[in-house]
Parts: sequence; structure tokens; C-alpha cells
Amino acid sequence: MSTELRIGASGDIVLQLSTTLNRLGLLKSTASVFDQTIEAAVKAFQQERGLSVTGVVDSTTAQSLDEAKWKLGDRTLKLDPLTHMRGDDVAQLQTRLVEMGFNPGRVDGIFGPQLEVAVKEFQKSVGAKVDGQCGPSTVMAMVRLMKIVSGGTPQQLREEVTRANKGPSLANKIIVLDPTSDSTDEANKIAFDIAQRLEGRLIALGVSVFLTRSATSQASEAERIITANSVGADLVLSFNIDNYKNENAHGVSTCYYGSDAHGVHSVVGERFATLVQREICARTDFLNCRTHAKSWDLLRLTKAPTVRIDLGYISNPGDALRLAEKDFRETLVESIMVAIQRLYLASEDDAKTGTLKISDLRRVGLRK
Repeated sequence: MSTELRIGASGDIVLQLSTTLNRLGLLKSTASVFDQTIEAAVKAFQQERGLSVTGVVDSTTAQSLDEAKWKLGDRTLKLDPLTHMRGDDVAQLQTRLVEMGFNPGRVDGIFGPQLEVAVKEFQKSVGAKVDGQCGPSTVMAMVRLMKIVSGGTPQQLREEVTRANKGPSLANKIIVLDPTSDSTDEANKIAFDIAQRLEGRLIALGVSVFLTRSATSQASEAERIITANSVGADLVLSFNIDNYKNENAHGVSTCYYGSDAHGVHSVVGERFATLVQREICARTDFLNCRTHAKSWDLLRLTKAPTVRIDLGYISNPGDALRLAEKDFRETLVESIMVAIQRLYLASEDDAKTGTLKISDLRRVGLRK
């Protein structure tokens, strides 16, 4: 979508939008004028899908609406090397394969190479034609088999086992830092400063660190995702400082990949987001704006567990004053450092939130 749709828009494109919302059960009737009723339906859809709730149909919301209209069996699903097929039908296929013990990768609603392999493995197991495409015959085979197979969470278990197998030491891990604040120049500088401070401490502990941009450059979301995936990251941290029209908005929040619509979330991402949120709130007076599941592309398409950390509001005088202080930014860095180590600690080695110090971490395998 080249232009955003909001209150006041009209025409066939709005009629198409209202028809989709009606089909999804979010709107009682269709209309060709974008009014408050349609805005409320858009907000409900965005809330349901883990998107930013604005009531405005931007390119991200438009893509999610297009994905939501597909149900498994509506079309033949296959790997397109140029433009991967997306949709709820793809997510349903991934979910069913996971429940039957196959490994299609993350349930993200995108038909990629790993999903094609899983489809072929399923087809082979049921004696169907092995072509990696999910057409009517493959769907019917799944329907028959699903009646005798109980669901589970093997993909989530795989993710947790991978994290545990990494061990408690940070040495040799790969962490991508993504300072992305673009609300104001000052917010941009603060986010990059925090990332640089964290980079220095991680490198000193043997971590391979990659930044998605330099102090003076910017990168698109797609470029940042490519960077994180190309280096084989173990963990991705995205830093953001918000800017809002109402200066009363303030506080810290964290987001990880999760989709109620697809019935999936990142186990490791959720755990790390919770750890970061708790550590920062225990060590600072930032308002706790909680941890949230979101389906933004940065969280969904990055292969490694990815967490976005919203470090206050530059538009709030109190938050801005704290963020301007170097000592406060050091406290934020220490909070994040401890959360990273706690992610890899065994439960018996963990400590009460807000009490663990960086100096304490040597005893659990950090490089001296």
C-alpha cells in the first residue's frame, strides 16, 4: 500500500477494507467511507494481531489484513523463491505440522524452505506424492491424521533446548544490537549510545557483537533483519526511545514475537523480554509498561529470539531528563547485561531480580 488509510478516506479501496473486516467478523456492514466504525474495527484487528494499535491502515496492517483472509485449503501452498507466500493458511499448515512432530520452523505464516522440507517429510510419511506443495490431497491427509494425533509444543521445546545448550557463558555467543530510534535526533543519539556502551561490555566478555547501523547512518527494517539473520545471531536486542504527542506518556516496555491469531510465541524471546523488563524496573524508577507479544516483522522474521526494548519517551520531561544522564544510561546497560546472563543461567544459579551484579557473573562461567 503506497498511501495510508485513515478517517476521511473513501472509494473502492475503503470498500475493500470494510469487506475484509466484515468477513473477519470485526465489522457488521460494509462502507466506502472510512469512518469511526471502521477505525474501531481496524484497531480491534491490530490489537488481535499484535500490531501497533493506531486505527490507521499502513503497509504493515494492510499486509496483515491480506494474510488474514486466507484459510488452509483456499489455495495451493508452495515455495516461491522470489516472493514467499504469506497468510493464515500458511500459519495453520505450520501449526498442524508442528503438532504432528514435524519441524517447519517458526510458526510465522511465511512459506520458506524449511516448511517445504517439512511438507515433503509429511507427504513421505503418509505415502502421498512428495512435491513439497500443500494442495487438496495433502490437506485431506492432514485432516484424516489430525483426528488421531494430539497436539503439543515441540517447536517451543526445541527453542528452549537450544537456549539451554548454549550454556551460561557469554563467550563465543553472537548478539546483534539494533539501535533504531528515529523519533528525534536526540532519541537516536541516546539509543546508539546505550548500544555502544552495551557493545563494549559484551565484547569484554568474549561476545561477538554486531550493530545494525553506525552513529550517522540508518537502515531499513528489512536490512536490519538481513543483518541479524546473516551473522547467525543467538540473540537480537532492538532499542527504541518513543516520542508521543501527549507528554504524559512515559515508562519502559519490552516486546517479543507472539501471535494469538497463530497461537504461537517465542519462548526464549518472552523469557528474555520479561527478564529485561524486571531488571530495569527493579533498578530504576521507570514506569513499568509491561511486556507484550507483537508480530512486527523485526520480531517475526528474525530467526534468533528478538526483543525490542522501549526505553522511555523523549517527549516526557521526566524520562528525557533521566535518559540524558550518563549514570542512568549506565544503570540501563547493567540491567540489560544482567538480563542477558540470566537468560542463559540454569534456574539453580539464578538470583533475585535486581540483586545480581556483573561482578557476580564470573562464577557461572564468564570469561575472566
